[in-house]
Amino acid sequence: MPSSVPLSRVWNALVAALVVVAVLMELSTALVDGPGIAGSMLERLIRLFSYFTIQSNVLIGVACALLVWRPQLDGAAFRVLRLVAVLCITVTGIVYNTVLRGNGADLAPAGAFSNALLHVAVPVLAVAGWLLFGPRPRVDRLTTGLVVLYPLAWVAYTFVRGAIVDWYPYPFLDVGEIGYGRALLHTGIVAVVFLVLAALAGLVDRSLPATAQTPVAVARRG
Repeated sequence: MPSSVPLSRVWNALVAALVVVAVLMELSTALVDGPGIAGSMLERLIRLFSYFTIQSNVLIGVACALLVWRPQLDGAAFRVLRLVAVLCITVTGIVYNTVLRGNGADLAPAGAFSNALLHVAVPVLAVAGWLLFGPRPRVDRLTTGLVVLYPLAWVAYTFVRGAIVDWYPYPFLDVGEIGYGRALLHTGIVAVVFLVLAALAGLVDRSLPATAQTPVAVARRG
């Protein structure tokens, strides 16, 4: 007998599933290849999860999974999580496709696939899902103010850890190669982009109509 499932649940489930696939592929590659230049397996895993790309994908994956569970989920903590996830995955897509695409060694087919999921498919689908399904309205001044704490914490962590272990996740932040001046300049540019996106997200959230669930028919056995 057919029953109705909100289309938002299907969409968010797809995003969450793609995140799981991509992150597990990256994790399995690290485990199979071994420590490499990281020197130890623990260090390689720490480096993997220090990438803004991985963290932003995990954040959007968690947010989307929660919306699969409850499409109209609300609350102060979830509002911050949802907006942080959307903004971070947007920044990931923008920075990779405008600055980082083509950098580094050629990827194996599996690596190229997970890379495309992390930097293209998930960002596009996640942002489209937020625009289409919200939930909306959810972006208030408090939420907008709090979302900047996460990228600031990530930048602080990156520079402090980089100074200790002499490793930075991205070339445009590599103090050893480009110096603190340029690294901080690049950080400032990304921060401005993040703040602009946060302001635009608030504008979009207020401008678009409140979301309602669009059902899709699925067959239920029995």
